[in-house]
Amino acid sequence: MASRTFLALDVGEKRIGVAIASSGVHIAIPFETIETDGNEIARISQLVLEQHADVVVVGYPRNQSGEATAQTSYVETFAAQLHDIAPKLVFQDESLTSVLAEQRLQATGKPYQKGDIDALAAALILEDYLGVL
Repeated sequence: MASRTFLALDVGEKRIGVAIASSGVHIAIPFETIETDGNEIARISQLVLEQHADVVVVGYPRNQSGEATAQTSYVETFAAQLHDIAPKLVFQDESLTSVLAEQRLQATGKPYQKGDIDALAAALILEDYLGVL
């Protein structure tokens, strides 16, 4: 079976964390952070083409009870814009990924920025998705 490339997105109103992985390795790598400035759909489209992404995995937010939130609606609306860009678009639960990402970054003892949290959160979302394949 041919290796597939996955692009994960941790969608926020200010930034979008991006991670990539190959099905051959199953290791998600934080890739970049995209500012939501009106050009984010074009940048995601460019990434899908440049990285030859077969699947775009979008983090799906819910509250601690597993119910939809205002952020869930925002992400669904945003993801709808990707249907013509992504060869395959899937949602993956993103519960606590940002919290876990920040804890991991704090544990390194090195300085980091909010964008680093977003990109690592996208990698955690992708790792979760790859674990259920």
